[in-house]
Amino acid sequence: MYTMVLSILVDNTPGALSRVVGLFSRRGYNIDSLTVGETENSEVSRITVAVTGENIILEQIEKQIKKLENVRHVEELMANASVCRELVLIKVKVSQEERASIYAIVNVFRANIVDVAEDSMMVELTGNKNKLNAFIKLLDGYEIEALVRTGLTGLARGNFSDNSR
Repeated sequence: MYTMVLSILVDNTPGALSRVVGLFSRRGYNIDSLTVGETENSEVSRITVAVTGENIILEQIEKQIKKLENVRHVEELMANASVCRELVLIKVKVSQEERASIYAIVNVFRANIVDVAEDSMMVELTGNKNKLNAFIKLLDGYEIEALVRTGLTGLARGNFSDNSR
């Protein structure tokens, strides 16, 4: 099994995302991570999708995505040639006595405290999947009231011509 991360540029039109996602579901593959947003050009959106499966099938899916209506460019984001990040927001229930230890963990990971209430703190952290998982694991001794992850997003390093203009 192999995990593939694709950066897909599509026209910012209704149905473009549905067509891309539908291709994976028709093949019976679960999408591990999916993010979508406008690019620097408001007429183009970037879809970042991570999926795990057999190499041959994933290569076929990539080729079929390139043939879809409204798809402008498809690129596999290789681990050594791209930067991929994810954002997590975590709301942790804390007492006054526990605040200092949460601050210490936040500082080590260069996270940000984005909200403080009487009995909780909300932490924001950006990084790769391993960094986020390690941070969450360190919070095991605390009560996590809510957690949300954005999903993977990324760009190729260096001279990347994404045809979005």
